[in-house]
Amino acid sequence: MTIEINTETTAVAGRRKIKALRWWMLALFLLGVTVNYVTRNSLGLLAAELKTSLNMTTEQYSYIVAAFQAAYTIFQPLCGWLIDVIGLKLGFLICASIWAVVCMLHAGAGSWIQLAVLRFFMGSAEAAATPANAKAISDWFPRKERPVAAGWAGVGFSIGAMLAPPIILVAHLSFGWRGAFLFCGVLSMLWVLLWWKFYHSPETHPNLSKDELALIRSDNEPQQTRLPFIKSLKIVCKNKKFYGIAIPAFLAEPAWAVFSFWVPLYLANERGMDLKHIVMFAWLPFLAADLGSIASGYLTTLYRKVFGCTRINSIVASSVTGAFMMLSLALVAVTKSPYAAIALISIGGFGHQVISCMLSAVVVETFDKHQVATVNGMRGSSAWIASFLFSLLIGAVADKMGFNPLFIAMGFFDLIGAVFLIALIAERRNPAKRESV
Repeated sequence: MTIEINTETTAVAGRRKIKALRWWMLALFLLGVTVNYVTRNSLGLLAAELKTSLNMTTEQYSYIVAAFQAAYTIFQPLCGWLIDVIGLKLGFLICASIWAVVCMLHAGAGSWIQLAVLRFFMGSAEAAATPANAKAISDWFPRKERPVAAGWAGVGFSIGAMLAPPIILVAHLSFGWRGAFLFCGVLSMLWVLLWWKFYHSPETHPNLSKDELALIRSDNEPQQTRLPFIKSLKIVCKNKKFYGIAIPAFLAEPAWAVFSFWVPLYLANERGMDLKHIVMFAWLPFLAADLGSIASGYLTTLYRKVFGCTRINSIVASSVTGAFMMLSLALVAVTKSPYAAIALISIGGFGHQVISCMLSAVVVETFDKHQVATVNGMRGSSAWIASFLFSLLIGAVADKMGFNPLFIAMGFFDLIGAVFLIALIAERRNPAKRESV
């Protein structure tokens, strides 16, 4: 393997070097996740019309959402292990190609059952996004830059959802709901071509300078043996710190599922908005989530410099801050103004993405490099189990009780998660020694 890397490096020694290439690679990955979320959120934005066109009930729609979430839950650890074994470039390329094709096949759906089957296969491929996120950060950034990189990487998970409403509206007005799915699939396939052309690992990238490679590898742990899937899962499950990540992720994800799949239907059913009005406002929670992603990494710096927190404790403190912001969702239940409701949901979007990015940062800080994609995939599965169950709950009770009790519950979930994060992850001894490591 060393001979292959050295040969590749020698062969491209004359290529022009790009300054700060690690951030360009992160931007390329971010673009892929953005497209991922455009395809993912297309279902929620078209939900009201799909219910009419395919004669669906709200409960049947919840089964479609749950099919995606079940696949996402099941396949995240497997996708993470696949990426750890065959590499980020090939692993993510395979998964993105699958979700692009399946998204285009949505245009041929003639019933809610067919749509549910397609969403299952789409969820199984899109499950690669979360573990790939951790892998990209661990491969391209030294430890000291990873919290900030995780914050910027998280932007892709919300900016796609933010851009989805106008993109879907234009595609829908131009081609109908079937054409909108086709359009999103084509966007994904175009990104696949960009990824195949321009992404390489740091050791083999023709435009990476030796100085930047040295920076990237300056405080990384050595490469270790890749483990079989089941053995890797067993090792992770024996580590109590995993549960300090998995339980908060479990409690955080229902809110993101509501933002992605249910807010448009909530605005239509309980706030009386049509698709054009939904498009005007549904992107705001994701704009706030983008800002939360960016702010999260810099918030860790603030806690370190102002309060003297260790690197781990600064990440935990940032996540707890996001948990308190989630209380805004509980207030949605008592506000009568639809605009105030959107504002409160947006505050929740900011808080959620702070939590999400910091949980990803905890993974790359706490686990060995050869495990990060697998662990982040397992974290994602924990989260999406909750997402799956919560969507089924919404489908069963929303028409009878409305959304207000659900918003109240979401407001307090993350504070419970914060207790587990503090108990199992936060450092308590020799902070000065740990900070110097």
